Amino acid sequence: MSKIWMMVASAAVLTIASCGQSDEETKPADDTIELSDDAKTGAELKADHNKAATENLAASNEFLKENASRDGVTVTDSGLQYMVLEEGPEDGYSPDSTDLVVVHYVGTLKDGKEFDSSRARGAAAQFPLNRVIPGWTEGVQLMSEGDLFRFFVPPALGYGENGTPDGDIGPNEVLIFDVELIKVQSAERNLETANQFLAENLKKDGIQSTDSGLQYQIITESDQGGKSPEAADTVEVHYQGTLLNGTEFDSSYARGETIEFPLNRVIPGWTEGVQLMSEGDKYRFFIPPALAYGEMGTPGGPIGPNEALVFEVELIAVK
Repeated sequence: MSKIWMMVASAAVLTIASCGQSDEETKPADDTIELSDDAKTGAELKADHNKAATENLAASNEFLKENASRDGVTVTDSGLQYMVLEEGPEDGYSPDSTDLVVVHYVGTLKDGKEFDSSRARGAAAQFPLNRVIPGWTEGVQLMSEGDLFRFFVPPALGYGENGTPDGDIGPNEVLIFDVELIKVQSAERNLETANQFLAENLKKDGIQSTDSGLQYQIITESDQGGKSPEAADTVEVHYQGTLLNGTEFDSSYARGETIEFPLNRVIPGWTEGVQLMSEGDKYRFFIPPALAYGEMGTPGGPIGPNEALVFEVELIAVK
């Protein structure tokens, strides 16, 4: 789980099975639990935590004070510090606190120890900007698409005196993040972009539109007189799905195998569009947000709110 999330919790349940042992074999000899000599009491653990919190806060304050005097470091009223490493295009969009953002990032402690990285996972992260630590909520709003910033996040804007439950981030640790803002997922902006694209796309040769607003282009037509599906049929297809900028978010071709599903159990643009096809046909569909994932997008990405989608679909068989 990404360390930048602060409002997502998980719980684990430890289940102990007897594995076929009898009650007598699994029953403890008595009710006494013996602790090892080095086991600490709750009071001792709390004292250790408080000591670490005090020491870390002093070290963090000293680091931030010295860092603030470095060339290129800017300090906001909240105490957040940042450096601009690279600037994106001038027309890049800046997010509001309620927007979804798509980012790449690397998080380290002040000693250089890496505790989280989307780059190491090989996939950009998407999240609502108001659902992460305060240093991120404030800092990323200073950026525009294409920018690369380095943030120095004080403990009060990070994980405070508690740190993280897994212990990777201790109490009152200052955090350093290199953040690249790839895209701002604004529902209003995405809808405007989708409508503009679809209006221009409809002017192109070979593009047809249905009454619902679904657009399609016939890439290849089978001459075998194949069957066309109805909404309740199960179909076998190959497909590739991309965003308007060409980013691929799903592909049966990439997985190397076709997929089967009931046609009435997918997004409306698919349910309607594939019924226009016959076995052996290959179409390209341009799907408006209302016929795709709407203003919600997909949880956690990669499809943002009100994004238009492009699918190339090959109808293999109607089951």
